[in-house]
Amino acid sequence: MTSTALLALVTDAFGGRGGIAQYNRDFLEALASLDKVSAIDVLPRHAPDRAIHPVNIRQSSPLFARLPYSIRAFAIALARGPDLVFCGHLYMAPLAWVIARLIGARLVIQTHGVEAWQRPLWLQRIAVEAADAVLCVSRYTRARVLEWAIIAPERVVVLPNTVRGAYIVGEGSASRAVSRRDEKETLLTVARMDGRQRYKGHDRIIDAIPQLVARGHDIAYVIVGEGDDRARLEERARANGVVDRVHFVGPVDVEKLPETYRMADLFVMPSTGEGFGIAFLEAMASGTPALGLAVGGACDALADGELGTALAEGDDLAAAIARLLSAPKPDAQALSAKTRARFGRDVFRERVALVFDRLLAPA
Repeated sequence: MTSTALLALVTDAFGGRGGIAQYNRDFLEALASLDKVSAIDVLPRHAPDRAIHPVNIRQSSPLFARLPYSIRAFAIALARGPDLVFCGHLYMAPLAWVIARLIGARLVIQTHGVEAWQRPLWLQRIAVEAADAVLCVSRYTRARVLEWAIIAPERVVVLPNTVRGAYIVGEGSASRAVSRRDEKETLLTVARMDGRQRYKGHDRIIDAIPQLVARGHDIAYVIVGEGDDRARLEERARANGVVDRVHFVGPVDVEKLPETYRMADLFVMPSTGEGFGIAFLEAMASGTPALGLAVGGACDALADGELGTALAEGDDLAAAIARLLSAPKPDAQALSAKTRARFGRDVFRERVALVFDRLLAPA
C-alpha cells in the first residue's frame, strides 16, 4: 500500500476545545505529515471555533445528533473508500467498527481516560476487540483496557499526548500586572469546571488555601476554564473565607495560554481521573513547575516525578504546595527542555509514524 486515505470519526478536533480535541489535532496533523498518507476526512460532532488544518485534511461541518452523524459517516466512507478508520472516542467505536467492516478498512480506536477505565457496553467492547490497534494516552489506561478486552496486548499501544511549540519559557509579568497579583504567590489550574468531572481537584485547592495562608503564604489561586460547576466552587471559596484569593478568569484563548502558565508560581491539578493531563505538559514546557496526584494517567504526564511532583493521593496537599512554594525555583529552561525532550512534537511524530507503519505491515 503506497498511499493511504483515512476517515476520522471524532467528538471534536479542528475548531474544538479541550484535551481530547487537542490530542486529535496533534494526531491527525502528525498522520497528515507522513508521505504514505494521501488524505484524511474528519467528521466531528463539535467545532465551535475557527478551524485551521493541513491542506490534505478535509473536515466536514459538525453534526451533534447521532443519526445524522452516522448517516454522514456512512456516506463519506462509501464515497471515499478510506483504507483506515480512526475512531477518536470509545463511545463511537461501534459505528466505526461497522463502517470499517463494511468497506474492508483497518480500524484504530483511541482511548483516553475514565471512559475506558470500566468495562464498557458490549458493542463497544466487541469493537475494541476487533480493532487492528487500540491507542491509549497512558500506561494506566492501557492496563485498564486489557482488564476487560480480550485482545492481543501488542495491539494495545501507548501513544501519549504531545506539547506544542508555543509553550516555551518567557515573561509572564504582563499577566500578573493585569490581574494585580504581582506580590502574591500564584497557583494555577487550567481545567473545565464540569459537575460531571469534579475529580479535577479544584475543591481540594480551595480548601487548602486557608492552611497555606496560616503558614505565611500570600496566595492567589487562578482558575482558567469554563463549566457548570463554577457557582458551586465560588460558594466553596466563600465558605472557606478565601473568595478574594480565588480568581475565576473563564476560558483563555489558546494564543494567550503560554503566558498564563508562565505567570504562575505553581501549576496544581490534584485530579483523580486524568487519562493523561495535557495541562501538566503545557505548564512545564512553559517553565512552570507542576503538582498533581500519582493517580491514573497523570503519572505519565509528570514522568513519575521526574518532571513534575506526583503526590500520593492521601498525602497533605497544603503541605506539598507550601514545600514547593518555599523551595528554590527550578531552572525554567531546563524544565522546559526536559519536557520537550520527552513529549515534544518531533518525538510524537516519530511515535505516530511507528504506529502507522505497524498498521500497514502485513498481518
